[in-house]
Amino acid sequence: MKQFQLKTILGAAMILYVLSACHKDKINPTPEVPETGVYVLNQGGITHNNSTLSFYSYASKATTPDIFSAVNSRGLGDTGNDAKIYGSKMYITVNYSSTLEIVDARTIKSIKQIKMVDGATNRQPRYVVFDKGKAFISSYDGTVAVLDTATLTIDKYIKVGRNPEQMVISNGKLYVANSGGLDLSNPDKTVSVINLTSLAEIKKIDITNTNPINIAADAYGDVYVIAYGTDYPAKPTLTIIDNNTDAVKTTADIDAGYGTSFIVNGDLAYYLTDAGKVKVYNVKTQTVVKESFVTDNTSIKVPYGIAVIPETGQVLVTDAVDYTNNGKLFAFNTDGTLAYSFTTGINPGAIVLLKK
Repeated sequence: MKQFQLKTILGAAMILYVLSACHKDKINPTPEVPETGVYVLNQGGITHNNSTLSFYSYASKATTPDIFSAVNSRGLGDTGNDAKIYGSKMYITVNYSSTLEIVDARTIKSIKQIKMVDGATNRQPRYVVFDKGKAFISSYDGTVAVLDTATLTIDKYIKVGRNPEQMVISNGKLYVANSGGLDLSNPDKTVSVINLTSLAEIKKIDITNTNPINIAADAYGDVYVIAYGTDYPAKPTLTIIDNNTDAVKTTADIDAGYGTSFIVNGDLAYYLTDAGKVKVYNVKTQTVVKESFVTDNTSIKVPYGIAVIPETGQVLVTDAVDYTNNGKLFAFNTDGTLAYSFTTGINPGAIVLLKK
């Protein structure tokens, strides 16, 4: 997904965020307990305290614009960054508010809100991943929190690199992309490796290019890291790490849009370009096999978030449109044609699939 980290930090002082925009989608005035569908976490604008959670129902084909507020009679907070379902709960990181919101994945009723602070200092949580009953939350203060998903308490904080972003679990280890992106004069260029048994950082891998943000893994023992340097939109790089030796295998240019997730589904990975294309990469051959997944005339103005439905192979892409008005989500069939679309909130980032 996109990060507010560089694009928004550089442009935040110049962009006037608007609360909403008109659209013609079918709207649910009051939320119902959903069975299956798609949640979209909308970041809103930094300092505008207008993050929302949209829900699209497969059954009714209706959208609830902000199901969290409708259920809980309060807003999510400022700059929702990531959301994932684990078990019966959804975990939502709200970066600028420095909170972790834990809700029932089906009713969206808030179960617990955890303030992510170190004394009086906000930690600014970013991403969350899960392993064996633990949630791991990266935060801009240079830590990864370890949360027990049964007690919903934080057991410890693991010190990593500066301003950590996305994480991935591979070969019994947690890999953390350390961006250092809040200090663009001296960004980080490492990936922390955390042993999931000892819950301690065991090494840092130098990936050469600075400002790594996005990270993923395949089934063949490789970890993929996209780093953006400090001169974006110059081409970012894709570094491939061997998860057995933790050695860097290769580094090459990649025309990925800033902050796009590298989504691996089987032998294929998908990522977005600034030109609005969805590229397809084969992780087995480690080559781009399709320059543009979309085959119809669907136009994606500002590609922002991407996800793949493993069971069907459908590719979901969010469009921030202009960063100020409500965005869109497009769902594409495996042949690249549009299956459906719906209006989201402002700056739609994380896409979460609700299954039966």
